[in-house]
Amino acid sequence: QVQLVESGGGLVQPGGSLRLSCVASGSISRINAMDWYRQTPGKQRELVAGITRDRSTNYADSVKGRFTISRDDAKNTAHLQMNSLKPEDTAVYYCSFSTSYRRYWGQGTQVTVSS
Repeated sequence: QVQLVESGGGLVQPGGSLRLSCVASGSISRINAMDWYRQTPGKQRELVAGITRDRSTNYADSVKGRFTISRDDAKNTAHLQMNSLKPEDTAVYYCSFSTSYRRYWGQGTQVTVSS
């Protein structure tokens, strides 16, 4: 059974940095896309950043220039480096991996940006 486990969330002051990680365990097929989403209460889950197998990346306008997504295929791992964090970045962050057959989701990790 495939599981995605996120780590790295927490409380940080405005202007600070966090690095989220997501590791897939179990027998997973070749991973095409690795994505990070976030969600706040009462709002729809939104795509924050994504990276394809050929390392093409895309970012939400609100995080461009501040967040960087990367992947390590040998370890079935994705990272999200978040710099210059703002209070509006506060959310539960979810990773999602897509194969040719299905999409997998992690359980989410809380990121809180507050002084």
